[in-house]
Amino acid sequence: METVDLSAVSTASRVAEPNEGISAEELQLAARNHGMPLEALRYDVTPAGLHYLLTHYDIPAVDPSTFRLVLDGHVRTPLSLSLDAIRSRPAVTSVVTLECAGNGRARMSPRPVSQPWLLEAVGTARWTGTPLAPLLSEAGIRDGAVEVVFTGADHGIERGVEQDYQRSLSLSEATRDDVLLVYEMNGAPLLPQHGFPLRLIVPGWYGMAHVKWLSRIEVVTDRFDGYQMRAYRVREQSAEHGVPVTRIEPRALLAPPGFPDFMSRHRVLRAGRTMIEGRAWSGWGPVTAVQVSIDGGDHWESATVEPVPNLGGWARWTWPWDATVGNYVLTARAEDGTGRSQPVDPRWNRGGFANNHIQHVPVTVINQDTPTSP
Repeated sequence: METVDLSAVSTASRVAEPNEGISAEELQLAARNHGMPLEALRYDVTPAGLHYLLTHYDIPAVDPSTFRLVLDGHVRTPLSLSLDAIRSRPAVTSVVTLECAGNGRARMSPRPVSQPWLLEAVGTARWTGTPLAPLLSEAGIRDGAVEVVFTGADHGIERGVEQDYQRSLSLSEATRDDVLLVYEMNGAPLLPQHGFPLRLIVPGWYGMAHVKWLSRIEVVTDRFDGYQMRAYRVREQSAEHGVPVTRIEPRALLAPPGFPDFMSRHRVLRAGRTMIEGRAWSGWGPVTAVQVSIDGGDHWESATVEPVPNLGGWARWTWPWDATVGNYVLTARAEDGTGRSQPVDPRWNRGGFANNHIQHVPVTVINQDTPTSP
């Protein structure tokens, strides 16, 4: 059989040249995937159609009538479960915030060439499924097990490597009570693009861990070193081993006030009292403080942070602003209970991962009676 060089059909990882514009390949990715419009921060739970979406390969067509989830590997009793069998198990509903590990990548300089996220790669949904830990217990994890590998039905090529999408969790992470095998989103069956018929939800972790179109769970005795485990690492040079991307760094986003210009999205707001609001979250624990600035981060004011209704979800925050005529740059920053907070400037790395530097929203405040048309 003739050998085919897969590297010929896959673009090597690279960093954009200075002043290099977004490429046609990046636009193609941006057209397939989408972020959450920031005005949707007003919702406690993001409607499914507004929730951010990242699909590495194709959205697979999975027949629910023939679907089987295989759980095998280093276990005493391998399992093969139909969707009905999974749905018949004890159900749990949990509100969980998901954020792409590359959120904010397109604002870095030099820009890592990949899905060009600005700030909208986030969403919070009400996920319903069954806990993974009891299933692993039923299968009987044997001594010597180290990790659990999750395989999705999506298949493709990345950086020359043909693969099914696969990620792993340590045994301690996989057996957490809140890790779920999910079949519903916001009270309805998973949409095809969100992993129908079954996906993994790992509260607190970046989106790459929440494997969609889940088809196999394998308990293994060695550290899994698949492509997606090597790719999602924070490194400055391509030859570095790097640090694994895991839990979500704290972030606050504000819902842009007023109304936007069509092309630039620059905000226009009429003078007077307005309530600035947004959401804040962290994978390391509840957000304990949010600060707001109207001058791009030179001076900060404390916002009111509402109690987190669900530990895996985001918190609403508000700050009243008596806006006077002028030009402003609004921003917000969050801090969690571990002391982690958002930097003003981005911390650069080759993948643009775990980048939680602050948002900037330019706003022009006009008089109440100022017309906006020529």
